Amino acid sequence: MTATSKQEPPIPTESPVVEVVADDRDGADEGAAGREAEAAAKRSKKAATVTASVAAVEVTAKPAKAKPATQPNNVRKLRQAAMMSKAELARRAGVSPLTIDRVESGCPCRMDTKRKILEALGLKPEAREQVFGPDIDQA
Repeated sequence: MTATSKQEPPIPTESPVVEVVADDRDGADEGAAGREAEAAAKRSKKAATVTASVAAVEVTAKPAKAKPATQPNNVRKLRQAAMMSKAELARRAGVSPLTIDRVESGCPCRMDTKRKILEALGLKPEAREQVFGPDIDQA
């Protein structure tokens, strides 16, 4: 029976080369100049990493989807006139409250959803154009 061992990746031992420049000022702390040079090197390395990350994001970024056109409707007015909350209308129509919110904001929806909302509001299918406006498909 042989034991398997996991190989760990090698630990990099190289450190960035930092050149310390002597300061001509009298009484200047030579250690401070070294610390300042190290900090500058770290900032430079970090900036290069951030720049590379941003470049990678720009290359892989997907184009934004075009938002569907909104069409004003009277669903909110009719719901409020019936003294119903969005949640109540959603429950009666058998759709989610988010769907009601989207419909009221003018986002397009399926014909079946429109039918369910009309029935939940107690309206007949003939009232469709008064509630949702004219169909874009029918010209």
